[in-house]
Amino acid sequence: MVVLSEISENLQKGKAKIVKELVTQAIAEGMDPEQILNEGLLAGMNVVGEKFKNNEVYVPEVLVAARAMNMGAEVLKPHLAASGVVARGKVCIGTVAGDLHDIGKNLVKMMMEGKGLEVVDLGTDVSPETFVNTAESEGCQVICCSALLTTTMGAMEEVVKLAKERGIRDKVKIMIGGAPVSQEYCDKIGADCYTVDAASAADAAVKFCAELG
Repeated sequence: MVVLSEISENLQKGKAKIVKELVTQAIAEGMDPEQILNEGLLAGMNVVGEKFKNNEVYVPEVLVAARAMNMGAEVLKPHLAASGVVARGKVCIGTVAGDLHDIGKNLVKMMMEGKGLEVVDLGTDVSPETFVNTAESEGCQVICCSALLTTTMGAMEEVVKLAKERGIRDKVKIMIGGAPVSQEYCDKIGADCYTVDAASAADAAVKFCAELG
């Protein structure tokens, strides 16, 4: 399917307008919306994710590719809903209380959406209650907490504690990340996963969602 590889290639180059036109064209030609999503948009974003992991592309390239993907996805959404396509899982993400950094969080969100996950973005300065309440009310399988300051990292432990208190710890995986965070800290607070970069975080979230069903 030539149009699918064209969607993927233009997405990798961040050509949002062309991606949108090609997706519209593919739908007009009667192609399956799920196939357009998987073999066009997500295939392109996967290439970007791998290149980002290998330091072959950097944050600006990822951002423009993600914008192109979002524009294509907007066109597809009503058609996916109509054909009953469900997201691969649901995640809520935010930067923890007291911390206003969001570039890392936004990058992780884009990578996760690029893997076909539905992401609830809680923004920055998010309280432990908001993380846990959202996971409960939205039916999220994963909570993702980001922190860029050593002084705000402690909030991650509060999220883990609160999830335990609410009795949802067996239903929800807790992922943490950010510059001062480490695997050692993840083990110490009893979170499920720490990843060093956005692409790895997206892979881990997909795995957790598949496990939890």
